[in-house]
Parts: sequence; C-alpha cells; structure tokens
Amino acid sequence: MPRSTPLPATTDGRRVALLTLGCARNEVDSEELAARLAGDGWSVTTDGEQADVVLVNTCGFVEKAKRDSIDTLLAAAQTGAKVVAAGCMAERYGRELAESLPEADAVLGFDDYPSISAALDKVMHGEKIAAHTPRDRRELLPVTPVARRGTDVIIPGHAATIVDAATPAHLRTVLRHRLDNSPVASLKLASGCDRRCSFCAIPAFRGAFVSRKPDELLAEAEWLASTGVRELVLVSENSTSYGKDLGDPRALEKLLPQLAAVDGIVRVRASYLQPAETRPGLVETIATTPGVAAYFDLSFQHSSEPVLRRMRRFGSTDRFLELLASARAFAPELGARSNFIVGFPGETPADVRELERFLTEARLDAIGVFDYSDEDGTEAAGFDKKVSARTVKSRYDKVLTLAEELCAQRAEERVGTLIEVLVDSVGDDEVEGRAEHQAPEVDGSTTLRGGDLAALEPGDLVRARVVAADGVDLVATPVEMIDARRARRGR
Repeated sequence: MPRSTPLPATTDGRRVALLTLGCARNEVDSEELAARLAGDGWSVTTDGEQADVVLVNTCGFVEKAKRDSIDTLLAAAQTGAKVVAAGCMAERYGRELAESLPEADAVLGFDDYPSISAALDKVMHGEKIAAHTPRDRRELLPVTPVARRGTDVIIPGHAATIVDAATPAHLRTVLRHRLDNSPVASLKLASGCDRRCSFCAIPAFRGAFVSRKPDELLAEAEWLASTGVRELVLVSENSTSYGKDLGDPRALEKLLPQLAAVDGIVRVRASYLQPAETRPGLVETIATTPGVAAYFDLSFQHSSEPVLRRMRRFGSTDRFLELLASARAFAPELGARSNFIVGFPGETPADVRELERFLTEARLDAIGVFDYSDEDGTEAAGFDKKVSARTVKSRYDKVLTLAEELCAQRAEERVGTLIEVLVDSVGDDEVEGRAEHQAPEVDGSTTLRGGDLAALEPGDLVRARVVAADGVDLVATPVEMIDARRARRGR
C-alpha cells in the first residue's frame, strides 16, 4: 500500500495555511504542496487566521476568478501573516502580478513547486523572491504527445511520489497530504490541453497535455481509499484525451473498471469530457461499469454550429443530442451536465435560439451559463463582431432562467425513482449526500429524511427513494444500506 508523506511529530513553529481557489485540479495541486511542506517540517492548515504564511493557490481562468483570487490575497495580507501567491493566476501573470500587488510577499510559478518549502523559508525571513516572467508552457514539451514522457518539466499534481520512478508504484510514497476528511477526493488523470479553443487561455499557462501512468493512478487511489475516501472524481483539463501520449487511446476505458475495483471505493466519477473525443466505447464503459457513475460531464460550450466553429470546436445541436441518446440507450437515468458561453463574438439571435433548442431537448441535470468576456492572450479577444455588453447580459439572463427551469424540471422527473446516495455529512435531523448524477460542489445534493438516520455516517452508500425536488436538489427516504463505511473500517 502506498504511503503519504506524514506530518512530523514535532514542528519548529512554521505554520502555513493553504487556501485553494478554483477547480478540483487546483485542490489536487494544493495537496501536493501540502505534502511537500509537511514533509519538510511545516505545520499545514487551511485556517488563515493562525498562520505564519498564507499560501493562496489562485485561479486565473476568467475575470471573476481572478478578482476572487486578488480579494483572497488582500484579505490574507490583513491577518499579519506573510502572503504568497501560487497557482494558475500566479503562473499566468508572474512579474506583472507581483508589481501590481505589493501586498503579496512573493508570487511563485509552477517551477517553484518542488522547492516550495525553501521559498516559504525565504519569505519568512524577509528575503525577496524575484517573480518569473510568464511563458507559453506548451513550448516546454515536444509537439508529439508520445514524445513527452520522461521530461523534467514541472507539472503540478504529477509529482505523485518522492522516490525514483523506477520503483514499482505500489511501493512508492504518495506525495499528497489531504487537507480535509471528506469521503470524496479528486484524482488527477492528466494536466494541460492540446486543444486550441479560441476563448480559452488555460493551455498557455497549464501547458501541453500529459497523462499520468495507470499504475501511478491506481496506487494513489489505493492510498486515498486507505484515508477513508469512498468516491474518486477523475479530473483533468480534458479527460477524453487520457492515454493518447501513452500510446493507448482507450486507456480511460481500461482504467475506469480498475479504479472501481479498488477496495473501499464505491463510486468513480469521470469529469471534463470533450464531446468531439467521447468515443462509443468510452460511453458504454461509463454507462455500464459497476461502481462507475453513469454521469456525463460534457464540455459543450454552445450548440450552434457557426458559433462552435468560431470557438474552434466541433459539433452541433443534433450531434450533441445523438451523443446523449447513445449514452441513455445504456443508462436511461444517467446524469448529464455541461457549461455554455453566451455572447461569443459573432453570436446571432438565431444562434441563441439554437442553443435554447438544444437545452430544451437535452434533459441535462445541471447547466452552467457564462457570459462571454475577452481573456488576455486568447484568439477570440481579437475577433470582430463583438456582442455589446448590454446584449450579452440580456442573453445571459434569458438563457440562465431557461436553464434553471429545465434543471428543476429534470429533478422533478426523478421523484419516485430509486437513487444511490453517497453520504457527505450527517446532522441531527437530516443527512446530506449526492446521487450518481450529482457531482461535488456543482450539481446539487440529496437530503435524506426519515428512516434510521442515526445509523448513517459520511461515506455510507445508501439506496433511497426520491420524494421531492427543490430546484436541482432532491429529498429522499433511505430504503437500504448498500455499502457501509464502518464495515470497511472494521476489516
């Protein structure tokens, strides 16, 4: 069984608070940083009020996320602790961020992660660390995916072990320190992206696509299970590309059943699927493999073909509906979610009507709607035919209202059905959890009421009957225990 880097029995008083913003991929990166710091004698917490250093793992995806990151850094500075910016926004802007935000004592890029402890020591002692000049990280790796193995490029969340890579995965020490005791944890399949979507800046600062090896992932999954994790959420920038640089485009289809078979794991959830790369075999695997959630997190972004072409993407309303229909042929009650951008340059009223047609027919459980804004360094920022801010807001409000109505309607359709709920938290009178179609954080939840709730604890998997819906959230009554966490611990 792989081991985690443990907290030392005593520390020298160096306390670091790790605050994580943005997506689940960032959460994995933070736990790698936490392992590096804990292994070097730091006391790691998520409480910024009692720390000597506050390390903020920032998000740099869109304007709102960047504002949230700045606000968090400014708030941290008011605690009296030293403040360090890391993560995507820090990597993306580097020296520019450092010059515009003197409240941050240091701005660190991804290349600083292996020496994070030494960097924070310098900050603690008042030494200045020069911020990096950002570069396109896609240029650091070979263009050909299969030639990317064995390079020394720093990729956050991929430094899974702290011994020689030749050591068998099950004998390595997992370079990860959990920052909570949730029964759910993310497992990073890969990093980076080779797609060239015209609205997205992520590949430039996250780099080209690189998969982690299956044995490494299985070893980390076993370690996560040993810490009490019951559901694995597979994350990446593009999970459907997993394995292409390993010489096996079907690698994800093979990996999913193996992860589901890890002792203690009761649910595996794949996320970040690209519709254009979602193969029939992968659809069948996700929809039919026991222990794998019949859940399709598909990155549609729009459904009007002209808009998708300007986005440098592929598909259409009809092709996307066919993809969903092919999955529902295997699992009629599957969960499906997606995000959409409205107000993209050149979008017409007809394009919006086409998007509304898709949303109405798709029967998605969760829909994220974003209003378009120009992002630094993206192709779309230079496009003509920009939609006015007033029109963007009007379209956003209209599509968001439709999305909320449709998702509420889809939840109502589940009333009377049986669902499998993974318990997340237990209160005095009710229990909160999630069904297969509900991913953590983004897709709503299920409240369990009635029955013997006192017998339940986080991590239990329960069959329940849905009795009501409130927006995307469900209320259900427990019917039977499927897999009890305490039984696993007692083995």
